[in-house]
Amino acid sequence: LREDTISVKLTGTAGQSFGAFLARGVSFELIGAGNDYVGKGLSGGRIVIRPPENTKIVAAESIIVGNTVLYGATEGEAYFCGVAGERFAVRNSGVAAVVEGVGDHGCEYMTGGIVVVIGQTGRNFAAGMSGGVAYVLDEEGDFAERCNMAMVELEPVP
Repeated sequence: LREDTISVKLTGTAGQSFGAFLARGVSFELIGAGNDYVGKGLSGGRIVIRPPENTKIVAAESIIVGNTVLYGATEGEAYFCGVAGERFAVRNSGVAAVVEGVGDHGCEYMTGGIVVVIGQTGRNFAAGMSGGVAYVLDEEGDFAERCNMAMVELEPVP
């Protein structure tokens, strides 16, 4: 399917596995929050989750999606206006994702794709990561302490 052939806009709180195996050409936009396994096996689709515009929560400080988001995802895009729980992008092999923070074990066993984290990470980031690229905004200068350096290198972005 061509991009946005099917475009679905939803509100509320999505349950387990929202957008699982979403195919190319299908886009889900959720105004609210997602539970665990959002985008599991994402296969070319696009997922956008953000809080309502009139909310009093600060997105960059609030959980917007649960644990194990993008597990085994192979292709597509994901944009989360808020923080993800633990094991974000575990086994990601091709998805491009943006999130405002992640819990422990982010990008664990990642083999491909691009992840941009514009906030804090938990401990053990990049454990077993053998491919792909993760860009992490490190305003506090302490990301290296939370990154598992067994298989990755850290470089500043000029």
